[in-house]
Amino acid sequence: MEVRIEPSWKEALAAEWDKPYFSALTEFVRDRYLRGTIYPPASKIFAAFDTTPLSEVKVVILGQDPYHGPGQANGLCFSVAGGIKLPPSLINIFKEISTDLGLATPPTDGDLSRWARQGVLLLNDTLTVEAGQAGSHQGHGWEQLTEAAVECLNRRCQNLVFMLWGSHAQKKGAFIDRSRHLVLESPHPSPLSAHRGFFGNHHFSRANQYLTEHNKTPIDWR
Repeated sequence: MEVRIEPSWKEALAAEWDKPYFSALTEFVRDRYLRGTIYPPASKIFAAFDTTPLSEVKVVILGQDPYHGPGQANGLCFSVAGGIKLPPSLINIFKEISTDLGLATPPTDGDLSRWARQGVLLLNDTLTVEAGQAGSHQGHGWEQLTEAAVECLNRRCQNLVFMLWGSHAQKKGAFIDRSRHLVLESPHPSPLSAHRGFFGNHHFSRANQYLTEHNKTPIDWR
């Protein structure tokens, strides 16, 4: 089965492509795209991997589902296409960046591919979703693939920063080796939980300090 994904990730995840769960997942996803409206566009399903090759990853942010509204999802967690109204969680992420880094105004462009090109892997747990139905593609195999990706990063890389926001991401990253990587945890940036500790977590400045200490170029979060 031919998987169209960035070459370094294709090699790193090679053991997954022939497993029964991935064959079943592929059939499920193909069927759903034929039958209805699925996000993101099919060409963007692996955008997180395609934009941030394995050797370039410095920071990992774990999301849960793609956005399920028209024109929003672009394959990168928390990101929306340029010109799309900012979702509430992204507004709160930008607020925290603004206060953490002392910016005069928060960023306004929601296309986070500018981060991904600097080495920020923006990985959702589940890579597809039905229009208007949050969580609709959970439990079909995506979680196994994305966990394999996180395991690969944990094992193959040194001195990465993992940002785990909310209980779902924290469970996903529970096995990460804290002696090799910096793991930053806080509540999720959604309006329901941001005031319980996402605001003021200083994850963006702490990430850059850690990268600098390990001779890596910090991220321009603007």
